[in-house]
Amino acid sequence: MPSFIEEEQLVAQGYRLIAGVDEAGRGALAGPVVAAAVILPNSIDAASLDGVRDSKQLSPAKRERLSRHIQEVAIAVGIGGAPHSLVDGQGIIKATRFAMKRAIERLSPFPESLLIDYMRLPDVNLHQKGITHGDDLCFSIACASIVAKVARDRMMVEFDRLYPGYGLGQHKGYGTRQHVACLSRLGACPIHRRSFRPVWEITQGLFSKSDIL
Repeated sequence: MPSFIEEEQLVAQGYRLIAGVDEAGRGALAGPVVAAAVILPNSIDAASLDGVRDSKQLSPAKRERLSRHIQEVAIAVGIGGAPHSLVDGQGIIKATRFAMKRAIERLSPFPESLLIDYMRLPDVNLHQKGITHGDDLCFSIACASIVAKVARDRMMVEFDRLYPGYGLGQHKGYGTRQHVACLSRLGACPIHRRSFRPVWEITQGLFSKSDIL
């Protein structure tokens, strides 16, 4: 279960507005990377957000409920995205940092310190700490992971309506067997990341249907 240890250490150093930052969609074959930044009250009781943990450990229904509640109790929530074209053009690391920076810029009030899942943001001039497995360990990062995941899932449901046949609303763009089978049959749609395998292999005619059997 995530804890407030990291936040409490920063409060002891004099920081008050501390944002947890995380992303969703980094490993997907299609769609944007979406990041969220969440500033929680320093006095918040963890019991009031019972069930918060890494979003991947939660059911869709529980993520939706917790995302709504997090946004009700948070001091500020920011959401930012990087489109598939930025992933292809600049790489997944730069695209992820871009999405995180946009999420932070949309916070009001602006944070004094950042707790970030795994990464650091060299273009953001704020005190920050990257925490490996931060969404498992740090409460505010876990909250950000839930908000980011819910926001991105909703986007992928909308993309499913625009580009039917791929099952984007089900697998949310990740490389499931179903998704790869649809890619092999239909080819890439406009939001597929052509720099990612197996999308690149399919667009180059290098991917055999036998690879998914």
